[in-house]
Amino acid sequence: MERIFTQLEGRKNFVFVGEAGSGKSELAISFARQLAARSPGRQVHFFDLDMTKPLFRARDAAGALAQAGVEVHFQQQFMDAPTLVGGVTPLLRDPKALVVMDVGGDHIGARSIGGFAALLNRPEAAVFYLINPYRPWSDTIEHIDGTLGKILGVSHVRLDQLTLVSNPHNGVHTTAEQVVEGHRKVEQLVGEYLPICFACASHKLAPAVAQALEVPVFPLHLTLNYPWLNPEAW
Repeated sequence: MERIFTQLEGRKNFVFVGEAGSGKSELAISFARQLAARSPGRQVHFFDLDMTKPLFRARDAAGALAQAGVEVHFQQQFMDAPTLVGGVTPLLRDPKALVVMDVGGDHIGARSIGGFAALLNRPEAAVFYLINPYRPWSDTIEHIDGTLGKILGVSHVRLDQLTLVSNPHNGVHTTAEQVVEGHRKVEQLVGEYLPICFACASHKLAPAVAQALEVPVFPLHLTLNYPWLNPEAW
């Protein structure tokens, strides 16, 4: 964990993009909570910009984030009409504010940050692109390149501003061995093109995974738990 935040020293705006279902919201939520715990005296603002699906949205964890000292911003939708929350630009510019942005999946969701590209391409921003090798459009370099290219095209984020994150999560029954195997696949797919900043694992698996990988491991405290996902109920 310390290695991750050391790499990100000097950054204040953090954006999470990637394929739908790659785990952006869970990572963004855990990241915001860690950021708040490590930044006393600074307000962390969380923007839920996911307008592409009705479930697995960070706004469902607004209560837990508020308890952690994170202020959550989102815009209620009318039926299926996409609406964008306001107030993003002033906080991206505010040197005292820490901003976390959870962006909807694929290039459709990434359109929501196109208007902020000038600020997101500055040194104080980090744009994380999550790769989950267990998702259908991240299992080959051609699929990854196609999805990433579309996201960069509509968001106007520069390629050199991108930070790759490996998130080999495959549901509630994921094992440490599956996380390690999945990360190795991500390394084989993209390692020669861009470095991987860190890998993700549930907080229960993170210690074992960290012993097996050279990259730092970010422990996820999974928050978006719906009744039908509770393995004890199966």
